[in-house]
Amino acid sequence: MKRSFFLSPKNNTAPSWFILTIDLLIVLFSVALVMVLRMNFKAPAFFERSQIISIFEIIIGIRIALFLIFKIHTSLLRYTGSKDISRIFLVNFLGSAILCVANIIVYYFVNKTFLVPFSIVILEFIVTTFIMIFYRLFTKIIYFEYINVPKGKKDVIIYGAGELGFTTKRSIYQDISNKYNVIGFIDDDPQKIGKKIDNLIIYSYKDLKKLLERRSIAHVIIAIKDFPQAKSRELTEMCLEYKTKVLLVPPVDRWINGQLSFKQIKKIKIEEFLEREPIKLDSNIIRKDLLNKVVVVTGAAGSIGSEIVYQIMKFDFKQLILIDNAESPMFFLELSLSDTSLRKPYLVCMGDICDKEFMENIFSKHKPDVIYHAAAYKHVPLMEKNPLQSVKVNVLGTKILADLSIKHKVSKFFMVSTDKAVNPTNVMGASKRIAEVYVQSLGKKHNNSCKFITTRFGNVLGSNGSIIPILRKQIENGGPITITHPEVTRYFMTISEACELVLHAGAMSSGSEIYIFDMGKSIKILDLAKKMVLLSGLELGRDIQIVFTGLRPGEKLYEELLNNNENTITTKHQKIKIAKVIEYDFDAVNKEIEKLITLMYSDNDFDLVAQMKKIVPEFKSQNSIYVTLDNGIEE
Repeated sequence: MKRSFFLSPKNNTAPSWFILTIDLLIVLFSVALVMVLRMNFKAPAFFERSQIISIFEIIIGIRIALFLIFKIHTSLLRYTGSKDISRIFLVNFLGSAILCVANIIVYYFVNKTFLVPFSIVILEFIVTTFIMIFYRLFTKIIYFEYINVPKGKKDVIIYGAGELGFTTKRSIYQDISNKYNVIGFIDDDPQKIGKKIDNLIIYSYKDLKKLLERRSIAHVIIAIKDFPQAKSRELTEMCLEYKTKVLLVPPVDRWINGQLSFKQIKKIKIEEFLEREPIKLDSNIIRKDLLNKVVVVTGAAGSIGSEIVYQIMKFDFKQLILIDNAESPMFFLELSLSDTSLRKPYLVCMGDICDKEFMENIFSKHKPDVIYHAAAYKHVPLMEKNPLQSVKVNVLGTKILADLSIKHKVSKFFMVSTDKAVNPTNVMGASKRIAEVYVQSLGKKHNNSCKFITTRFGNVLGSNGSIIPILRKQIENGGPITITHPEVTRYFMTISEACELVLHAGAMSSGSEIYIFDMGKSIKILDLAKKMVLLSGLELGRDIQIVFTGLRPGEKLYEELLNNNENTITTKHQKIKIAKVIEYDFDAVNKEIEKLITLMYSDNDFDLVAQMKKIVPEFKSQNSIYVTLDNGIEE
């Protein structure tokens, strides 16, 4: 296919020399027009012709020199913006200013004449600038409205008829590979509805469903800052029915050089779809609680531990000690902390919380004031196969830390627990419940000289090994998606939300409480998987399949935050409640836990689990080989 001589063969753009030629022709036309107007449309006298030619030469000479110096002809006409217009104005103004200065010099220091009459200088500047800007903008409009119309262009709607929405529309049409056509805006402001932006109608939210029904809309783009999470979920649910994807414009601080690129407009992630409205916390309470304190975080390189570290970094502590035995994750945590602008004192200690001498050395040397205990084994099926390790880390490790906290007069001990500790049906949940019982009864024994605070929450979005990354990977691999049971449900919250609540609960604690958080409604994993498939642009049953594998050993259909004998007490924060749990006698509990720890080395998993069931009578195994212990059948 032959290309036009006036277009670049690569991308159908006019070459720079062609644009420069047009600019010079505009200057010639402007000078001629101004001269004709100045002479009142009369033919010039013979002796004036040489002066006219001189005026043309001077103006053209200055203009071409400045055009070449400032390269205003190198900008692509189709992408003319405010910066291009400003540059044209300033370059032309500079040229006219040079002419004015030259006039003054020649008149006062040479021959009492003007090189170019001031009236011509002013009028030529106005006419040249206007035409140069006008033809660039006109070319841009023609290109985007009539030329750049690729086949199969998809319709999109922008949610938000404000400045951000207009910027989004502009970035779509300026994208070189643009395959989208904005058909209108949606806005909640009744004063805007029915009006137009760039000749596009502003619809109300109620009109969106009709638009989705009538037209095949590829995307709805949210271009509103701090768009409510509840509205986002509602919008996404509606769009999923019509196989329309919801996109989100990123915050302004993530734009490249202050400019929004269409490639930065991202898809709504399932994590964002599940999030609730942000929980407002009083950071002053936490700031006072951590001021000038030595803080220890165990499991610091894990999902929860590392987020706790990042949250603590915002406050004015004395020293932060990070403990974990995972080498690579700890390396990356330290790397991220070294990159942050928050230069706070912290110490990385590689080691195992079950190593009593190692932990004793840390407590003796650094005298911690506050402990955040996030180190734990948490995967249900793995711990069902390895009860020894579950007891070792979750029970013995917690016991060592709690005992050292009493010995070294730690003021607060935070333990991160799980909803799986409630009416446990697996070894992992039971081990966490035993740890809860131990720290609670220990605190009561010592009259809360060290405040032991336990926090329970469910699945954390984005944490290592959580359901979202697993489902996403299965979808990326083309499936199948594996779900244990069609009725299985789980609670979800974000990592940052969970850790902020942990810090806030600790700051308000008086000791020996178990805190539970408002987790919202539990979500069916099957519904979650279906939404993720739709958000990925796939069709369930055609592009990808769901396979039910059956409940895994120890797995529940649904999680609980309280057992049948527990109730809650409200706190000053509506999202945080205190679980009113059964109290245990420390001496009796300690005696049974010592037996449990002794059984760790007996190489008999059934004896070990049987002792766990003795300590936690509500521990009833499900889909597990240890069900026989509940039935009283010996192996």
